[in-house]
Amino acid sequence: MANLKAIRNRIKSVQATQKITRAMRLVAAAKVRRAQMRVEAARPFTTAVVKMLQEALSGLAPIDLQGMEILQTRDVKTVGLIVISSDRGLCGSYNTTVFRETMQRIMKLQAEGKEVKLILIGLKAAGFFKHIKIEKLKTYTLLPAIPTIQESELIADTAVQFFKDKVVDSIEIIGTKFISMMRSEIIDTNFIPVKLPEKAQHTMMRPERLFEPSIDEVMQKELLPKYLQNVIYQTLLEASAAELAARMKAMTDASNNARDLIASLSLVYNKARQGSITQELLEIVGGAEALRG
Repeated sequence: MANLKAIRNRIKSVQATQKITRAMRLVAAAKVRRAQMRVEAARPFTTAVVKMLQEALSGLAPIDLQGMEILQTRDVKTVGLIVISSDRGLCGSYNTTVFRETMQRIMKLQAEGKEVKLILIGLKAAGFFKHIKIEKLKTYTLLPAIPTIQESELIADTAVQFFKDKVVDSIEIIGTKFISMMRSEIIDTNFIPVKLPEKAQHTMMRPERLFEPSIDEVMQKELLPKYLQNVIYQTLLEASAAELAARMKAMTDASNNARDLIASLSLVYNKARQGSITQELLEIVGGAEALRG
């Protein structure tokens, strides 16, 4: 009977866990749909910013760009990596995949004789790299669940300042791109110095744009900062959607595993119960035979 009681308690424990994982799956499923909508809504703005840069470039000579520091490449001795992770766990291999890609990139850069410094986003990244002997320039944790342009502006401005102060010679972003509910991929993109898009090729008449006070000043004070902020914002949106999709999948798998475990434990319980009943019957029959004899 003690064995039966232990199995019953185990089944109840797994059932309670299954209720939690189901609830978390439903919450993640509801959130990931909204996150997907935000990602898809932001992508046209990114395209528009790039198009505006192309149009502005068509009115600038190469010499006009020489005074814009974040466009200038220099001998790369130190590389900054912006690593985007989550603040919470229970999202499968989402963070592990990001960290594996980051470590591979670090080892490759170090093999080339370059120093690596980190800008970490998320509690999981802060925890993972805590004991790794690489300089952490900045750590951002407990950011809003829904990325905002304000935090994107803060991160972008900080990264630009590190570049201007020559703390690093280039900056890359390692994060996750949302593809679909069931798929995402790791991205490693150049951030600073900015690689400008190709100049727009105009094959038809277009409205004339006037930039005040001057096109190069608009580029340096408005377009380029907005472009960098939008790159960070879009990356955070993509990472948020990918994290929620990973959490939904992880909780679905956990719920299915709990269901299978309950079925297996129920079978063991029924067999043990039948064995107990059979044993009791044998004892009764044996006692009756002993009395009769």
